[in-house]
Amino acid sequence: MGKYILKRVLQFIPVFLGVTLILFALQNIVPGDPIKLIGGEKALTPEVELQLRVKYHLVQVDDEGNAILDENGDPVPETLWNRYVFYMGSLLQGDLGSSYQRKLPVTDIFAAKYPYTAKLAVCAIVLEAIMGIGAGIISAVKRYSFWDILVTLVTSVLVAVPAFWLGMLLQLFFGVQLHVLPISGAGGTASQYQDWVHYILPAVTLASVSTAYCARIMRSQLLDVMNQDYIRTAKAKGLSNRAIIWRHALKNALIPVVTYIGVDFGAMLSGAILTETVFNWPGIGYEMFRAISSRDWPIVMGGVTLVVLVVMVINLLVDVSYAFLDPRIRFDSSNKNA
Repeated sequence: MGKYILKRVLQFIPVFLGVTLILFALQNIVPGDPIKLIGGEKALTPEVELQLRVKYHLVQVDDEGNAILDENGDPVPETLWNRYVFYMGSLLQGDLGSSYQRKLPVTDIFAAKYPYTAKLAVCAIVLEAIMGIGAGIISAVKRYSFWDILVTLVTSVLVAVPAFWLGMLLQLFFGVQLHVLPISGAGGTASQYQDWVHYILPAVTLASVSTAYCARIMRSQLLDVMNQDYIRTAKAKGLSNRAIIWRHALKNALIPVVTYIGVDFGAMLSGAILTETVFNWPGIGYEMFRAISSRDWPIVMGGVTLVVLVVMVINLLVDVSYAFLDPRIRFDSSNKNA
């Protein structure tokens, strides 16, 4: 197990470097100068603009920290590679840089925003696991019954409906028409609702499509496992259907489901941009959306870095969990069947 974890961690390094390098390269392709956008409608003076470019390491500087000018008197842009090396060096020290627009360290911004994203992700993944696995089990056990048809119909609708559109429908019905749930924000002293109530609609929206896929995977996997030889042996021994499902079939059927839920949880922890934008949720997804709109690249880079790290860690935890769900799975490199 230790060798497997070490191997996976080493595999993370090229993936992490590749993703961050590609994003750095995209900064030069996307139109718009982030420094000029800082001033908004009021243009920056050449002196202030040059100071900002030096501050954010966008131009080359001499040993004294002054911008290097070419023969025309213009600052010499820093190479992409040097900027990337500087960013990675700062990252290893826990520094994600400072926001162009907000003039705050990116780590401080994410420290304030991430708890909202994490709480929303936990609420959504709990709904997904309970509703998705439960609906899938019911649909498989009562195959071709009314409940199976109902689950199939509901999941088909949820898969077809875009999450942001579903969120707006929930806002319109429960917030505007019935006035029973808040339609935006995460609560606070100015809200007429308790803070936990604000999580209901965003969590349902975030979990909707994933719950449908989870239910479908659970149904298909459980039906497949129920046709295995060891299940027939358990039936021949006279075990009840409940005992066969809970003691024998469910563990093996859960392996693909756990994989899906784990990867989905990593995506939720990384910030659901559409859901957080629709509900004006103060998480990192909405923060990244605003940063992309204003070309605030330090926040975008910090957000993507966080996304990559979270997804890789969650994937590792999911892989390790296989050994506990199915004892036949081993991570020893000497086992060729692993």
